[in-house]
Amino acid sequence: MKKIAVVLSLGFFLLGIAGMAFADPKSDAIALVDSAIAFYKANGKDKAFAEINNKQGQFVKGSLYVFIWSPKGVILAHGANEKLIGKNMYPIKDSDGKQFVKEGVEIGNAKGSGWVDYKWPNPVSKKVEAKSTYVKKVDDLIFACGIYK
Repeated sequence: MKKIAVVLSLGFFLLGIAGMAFADPKSDAIALVDSAIAFYKANGKDKAFAEINNKQGQFVKGSLYVFIWSPKGVILAHGANEKLIGKNMYPIKDSDGKQFVKEGVEIGNAKGSGWVDYKWPNPVSKKVEAKSTYVKKVDDLIFACGIYK
């Protein structure tokens, strides 16, 4: 009986590891944005911004976090760096000169949602890496979550 329990435990552990290995970061980013939007719709702007800004909150999952841009590219909420709140990111360029915030805002305004690709320093590796950010517009807000590729 103990052997069966050990084998089952080991099997569940290995399935968990396999699940992590095959996780889809793009789907995770979309789900996190959609969850933040649902929270915003249910609780209003003030509570949503406070929860998004909470580094231990429900909208920070490992390396993923939600942030919000205004229609002009100002950061209104940020799950990883509260020092960015209030900063106009619209003119910011990546290492290739791409105005990715401008593009993300334009995607939100034109299509409602989509992905913007750019290069950005990875805080873990300390190297400039390819990054993709999912954006989704709700009301006058652009909800976003980025992943390193």
